[in-house]
Amino acid sequence: MFGYVRAREDTLSPEDRAAYQSVYCGLCHTLKREYGNIPRLFLNYDFAFLAMVLAPVEERGNAGCLRCPMHPWKGRGVCPGGEWLKTAAGESVILTWWKLRDTVADGGFFARMGAQFLSLLLRPAYRKARTRYLDFDRETTLLLEEQRSLEREECTSIDRTADCFARLLGAAIPRTGEEKVDRPRAQLLYHLGRWIYLMDAVDDLEEDRKRGSYNPVAARFLDWSREEQTYLRQSMDHSLALMGAAFELLPPNPWNGVMENIIYSGLPNVEELVFSGKWRERQTKRRRNDG
Repeated sequence: MFGYVRAREDTLSPEDRAAYQSVYCGLCHTLKREYGNIPRLFLNYDFAFLAMVLAPVEERGNAGCLRCPMHPWKGRGVCPGGEWLKTAAGESVILTWWKLRDTVADGGFFARMGAQFLSLLLRPAYRKARTRYLDFDRETTLLLEEQRSLEREECTSIDRTADCFARLLGAAIPRTGEEKVDRPRAQLLYHLGRWIYLMDAVDDLEEDRKRGSYNPVAARFLDWSREEQTYLRQSMDHSLALMGAAFELLPPNPWNGVMENIIYSGLPNVEELVFSGKWRERQTKRRRNDG
C-alpha cells in the first residue's frame, strides 16, 4: 500500500510495541517462506495492520526469536501466525504488484522505469499469490480498472474515486460466515481504504500539479483554500470515526492495543503531518536513519 498506516509509537506501551514488532516480523518471515526474499523489500506497516485485522481471537504469543539480514546479531520476537498471516502475505504481494503496475501506467518517466523493473522482480511471487487468492486478485483488477476509468474522465467526485480503493481494501477480508466478525472487519478496511486514497492524493498534490497528472483532490478543489482543506479533513475524519465504530464491534485479539493506537492516534497524526507538509520530510529522515 502506501505507508500511511502507522502507530504513534511514542504512546505505545512496551508490551504493545513488542506485539507490533512481532506481527511485522512474523509477516516478513511468512513472505520469505511463502514467496521468497523479493516481496520482503516492499513490506511496510500498512500490511502489518492488515494482518492484525485478520488475526483470530485465539491467536497468542510469540514463537520465539528469529534472526534476519536486517537484524543478524540479535533475534526479534516473531508471532507464530497461521492461515491469517499467510493470507495477509499473499494479499500484500497482490496489492504491491498492482501498485507497481499502476505506477508503470501513470507515473513519470523515471518512476515508470523503476516500477517496471521492480514488477519484473516481483512477478513470480505475484503469480503464486494470484493462484492462491484468485478472487481477491480478480476483484482488485476490476476495481482498479474502474478507478482508472474515472481518472481518465478526470472525475471531480472524490467519493466516487475513493470508493473504488475503499471497496478493494474491504475485499481483502476472507469470509468466515460469522457476520458479526466479517461485517465490521470489511467496514473497517473499507473506510481505511477511502482514507488512504485521499491521504495519498493530498500527499501527491503538488507533484501531480507540476506533472499535469490527474489528482482527485486537485480536480475537486481548484483553489485548495483553507476552507477546502478543512472540508476534506472533515470528510476524512468521518472515515476515521467509522473505522473506530467498526473496530469497537470486533471481538478483541492480542493486537487490540496496537490497532486502537493506530486508529485513534497514529492515523490522525499522519493526517496532520501530511496536511502540514511535514510528512515527506519525516519519511526522508526515517530512511536516512534506517540506512
